[in-house]
Amino acid sequence: MRAVQRSELVLIQRSADGRDELGQPTIGWVTVTSVWANIVHRSGLETIRADAPTSIVQASIRIPAPAVAGVTPAMRVLCADGTAYNIKGVLPDRVKREFVDLVCETGASNG
Repeated sequence: MRAVQRSELVLIQRSADGRDELGQPTIGWVTVTSVWANIVHRSGLETIRADAPTSIVQASIRIPAPAVAGVTPAMRVLCADGTAYNIKGVLPDRVKREFVDLVCETGASNG
């Protein structure tokens, strides 16, 4: 993969559940790695969630294969502009083994 194809630095994060000082459950995210990626938006869907229109954007996020070790659909990708993409699938390049495409979406649950 040429460097010019990886145009955005993103963070790959995993869920980090814990408890606050009062013992209440908290949900947060911990960065696993940062990597240069290429983000291609596939489509935008309009759905109705809780009687309010919601925009769902599907994307393919391509990252170098060595950077993807341990990435699962339980993780998310966070962009510099604050957009969080839920990872729905991890698709490796089975021919050259140079990259991995992360099938993602954003908008429905804010990452």
